Amino acid sequence: MSCARAAAGPLLWRLRPGARPPLAGKASARIDVRFRSSGVTLDNINRTTVDPIIRVDHAGEYAANRIYAGQMAVLGRTSVGPIIQKMWDQEKNHLKKFNELMVALRVRPTILMPIWNVMGFALGAGTALLGKKGAMACTVAVEESIAHHYNNQIRTLMEEDPEKYEELLQVIKKFRDEELEHHDIGLDHDAELAPAYVLLKRVIQTGCSVAIYLSERF
Repeated sequence: MSCARAAAGPLLWRLRPGARPPLAGKASARIDVRFRSSGVTLDNINRTTVDPIIRVDHAGEYAANRIYAGQMAVLGRTSVGPIIQKMWDQEKNHLKKFNELMVALRVRPTILMPIWNVMGFALGAGTALLGKKGAMACTVAVEESIAHHYNNQIRTLMEEDPEKYEELLQVIKKFRDEELEHHDIGLDHDAELAPAYVLLKRVIQTGCSVAIYLSERF
């Protein structure tokens, strides 16, 4: 185990736990009923809390999909292609769920989606051009940032009303755990051996922090 990974151990331990109108038809009804069963309705949610969470998580999962699309465009036919594809498939499921939640809770997407579309793909393809290690370094940096962000959201919802937001908490916790799996996969596939790993990780995570800040508000 490298020194960098050993130093990350306590951090990862802390990470792990012990406006759109509703769609017509049966699909939207199922979404609405599911949330009403856990106490969340359009009338009683705290918009100040929930709207930024859904908006930024949708944006983040969309950007993650674009990152993996960029990586697959470069490395899809290499030995690491199936590994990237498996992580991408999970991100597709994450995005699908947040698409549903945006409709069910009538949360508008961020106006910055076109920017995240281009920048996400560019980040994925650009780091993949550094080779497998560069792509995995990107995965480690992004997934670690997302896991931290999800943990902050979990704390916020737990402090406000864990029973009301039970289903949303379950979704976020599940996705957080899967992002950490991607993080570990990146480490297992030599992310730390990427060129200028520490600098690359720092730059990517700074970009993630800026994107989170902007997507919550705009």
